[in-house]
Amino acid sequence: MQFNVALLGFGNVGRALAELIMRKRDTLRETYDLDVRVVGISTGRHGKVIDEDGLDLAAALETWRAGGSLAEMGQGRAVETNEQFIAECPADLVFETIPTNPESGQPALDYARAILSRGIHYVTANKGPVAFGYRELRALAAQNDVGFFFESTVMDGGPVLSVGREGLPTLQVNRIRGIFNSTTNYILTRMEEDGLTFDEALRKAQEIGIAETDPTLDIDGWDAAIKTVIVANVIMGADLRPADVNREGIRGLALEEVRAAEADGQRIRLMCMAERTDTGEVRATVRPERVPIGSVLAGIKGTTGIVEFETDVLPRLTILEHDPGPPTTAYGMLADMINLARGRHRDGVVLR
Repeated sequence: MQFNVALLGFGNVGRALAELIMRKRDTLRETYDLDVRVVGISTGRHGKVIDEDGLDLAAALETWRAGGSLAEMGQGRAVETNEQFIAECPADLVFETIPTNPESGQPALDYARAILSRGIHYVTANKGPVAFGYRELRALAAQNDVGFFFESTVMDGGPVLSVGREGLPTLQVNRIRGIFNSTTNYILTRMEEDGLTFDEALRKAQEIGIAETDPTLDIDGWDAAIKTVIVANVIMGADLRPADVNREGIRGLALEEVRAAEADGQRIRLMCMAERTDTGEVRATVRPERVPIGSVLAGIKGTTGIVEFETDVLPRLTILEHDPGPPTTAYGMLADMINLARGRHRDGVVLR
């Protein structure tokens, strides 16, 4: 089956996805009967291109690395904006990986609406549209008989949302708890193991590329809060927004606090939790907590992440993802594509 896809965003994850599609092309054909053809790429600084006959991904990656414009690869059709790209691209599915806006989810939320309204599958690694528009976008996708999947928004390529979608039928999830932000966990690990101050550990994270120049989203807990909202809304049926989360980050955490916790046989972790109350309401928190050194949570170091489900039948189900990066995020998107191509969005198994 010919399957035309487009890449809206060509940053680290978008390029990793392009490389993964090339690497898995034979497997996609032989195992899933999918002949994946990339018919459009939209970048922020390297131009936009549409080619209904399919683009040479290796050439596109090389053009990006050389600092050139992808617009030169097109068939003479000028594409100026993302809105035009979405309106004109002849894709069956759009992969979207533009940066997250933690305040409104825009402009990605409007892009998602436009894509789904055109009857095109939408797969995103962008947390914003899911955190701010999950129910609306789910309904819009169903109305247009297409899929809206977003596995990579919580724990990169780890199958957190697909477990909730397909792996826990009939169960009531009462609590979800985890470590969702790799940057803050890396900072805490460097403070514990190397005796660095918070500022020193943050600079180290920035030097190796896991923290942004402006680390606000990570160290103030916004990234973790957005991910907590996603799991609460999707898996527990809540209707929260990031501002509803009782949020506290680790900005300015003193090394003395880390050492004091260790002296008490504990470690500090930025914990994310969504919990169902006795009245059925779901409440969410993000805050640094002390956890016993011998616990699984204390053993989560560096960029590794963890999520724990507590249900009315399974006491506790735990998923670990070790050392994620752009390729693992890209894999979650590739898995979403395969599931959409197989019709998993219309087989009666839906996200809550």
